[in-house]
Amino acid sequence: MKIEQLYTGCLAQGAYYIESKGEVAIIDPLREVKPYIDKATENDAVIKYIFETHFHADFVSGHLTLAKETGAEIIYGPLAAPSFKATIAKDLQEFSLGEITIVALHTPGHTMESTTYLLRDKTGKDHAIFSGDTLFLGDVGRPDLAQKAANLTKEQLAEKLFDSLRNKIMPLADDVIVYPAHGAGSACGKNMMKETVDTLGNQKKINYALRADMTKEEFVKEVTDGLLPPPGYFPANVKLNKEGYTDIDTIIKQGTTPLSPDAFESIAKETNALILDVRHQSAFIKGHVPSSIFIGIDGGFAPWVGALIIDVQQPILLIAPEGREEETITRLSRVGFDNTLGYLKGGIECWKKEGKQVDTIHSISAEELKDQLKKNNASVFDVRKEGEFTAEHLEDGIHTPLDAINNYLDAFPDEAPFYLHCAGGYRSIIALSILKSRGIHNGIDIAEGYKAIKEAGLATTAFSCPNSLKK
Repeated sequence: MKIEQLYTGCLAQGAYYIESKGEVAIIDPLREVKPYIDKATENDAVIKYIFETHFHADFVSGHLTLAKETGAEIIYGPLAAPSFKATIAKDLQEFSLGEITIVALHTPGHTMESTTYLLRDKTGKDHAIFSGDTLFLGDVGRPDLAQKAANLTKEQLAEKLFDSLRNKIMPLADDVIVYPAHGAGSACGKNMMKETVDTLGNQKKINYALRADMTKEEFVKEVTDGLLPPPGYFPANVKLNKEGYTDIDTIIKQGTTPLSPDAFESIAKETNALILDVRHQSAFIKGHVPSSIFIGIDGGFAPWVGALIIDVQQPILLIAPEGREEETITRLSRVGFDNTLGYLKGGIECWKKEGKQVDTIHSISAEELKDQLKKNNASVFDVRKEGEFTAEHLEDGIHTPLDAINNYLDAFPDEAPFYLHCAGGYRSIIALSILKSRGIHNGIDIAEGYKAIKEAGLATTAFSCPNSLKK
């Protein structure tokens, strides 16, 4: 028996490759399925099953393409109603895979079709669970994403999640291994651990949601408390996973169309395409196409795309580091952004050579900020997350979190210079690029963000309501 976790850090997502006696099951595959097929081929094995723990909201699964390429059977849990051919497992239904068995445990709560898959070894002993978004390490799945589909409140879904955990998962032996669908950084939970594999026994000790003495009322309160609004692209991804999507090869072929500066500019005007620049922030600062949006490929790329570009059908034109165009389009497609029309051939240097207009961002060091604040009372905006700001921030800093930046446009000065920072310099450039695309050009970046601010000895403080703009 072989179990391999295939973890994608950008999405904080774990897919799983399980093999026994030449038969393979894939759990929650990513959209690009070649790695699974290649792995099975190398092992002289056949992909027999594709198990989906639920209709994912944060990424587009590869189940349809993988089934098409291999003939494998797609399995969902009870209550799933996809628009394509799939086996809808009954609760406790068993599936044989070589010498092992996989059992479908219906565990509703995160969504109504959510199912945990229990793996039993060749002796029949419970070995591991693939818990999807039902049980994370240190947390459980949020119960507010499927309210509309289930016609239930988040509190009612949380009650179902409580029952699923107590009746289906917690009775299992402590040595059962837990393989979750996500880890720290995912928007599908609140407080996930950075580790991606653990034992159920350890989770019973440290996971707040698995406390043995916890009442259902306490569970509901703790699980629903402090939930941030889900990213806007989540419903579109659920729809794609449930109803179907275009093969990724087609998406890549369209997106990797090289465009001259004139063609790039013409298509941008004709289609009202968003110009997405994924180079490093230092390169974007020095020169970029006017009104382009920066979201660097080497940061939290896909989640930020999903959080900030609400319409997954939005036409996109790409400016990427040379040789990374296909990678970028692949990563966009993982979160449902399939409408990339092409990329700027030759990049920004070619754009400049053609005499096209270039914009820049003014960036200063924290030491320079220190001098500027002595001379004037310019506003300093902080685009970090609420928890980061609450823990510690620049004295008199104004909180305008990046994921809601469009809600704070009126907060920024019309003409006077203002300063803006994040934790290390990635998110601040995203924010400033968005502001510039909205006609706000008087923002100044603080290089290396809050890290540099602290090192410069600028006065900091904990949370204070007057400087946190609530929208």
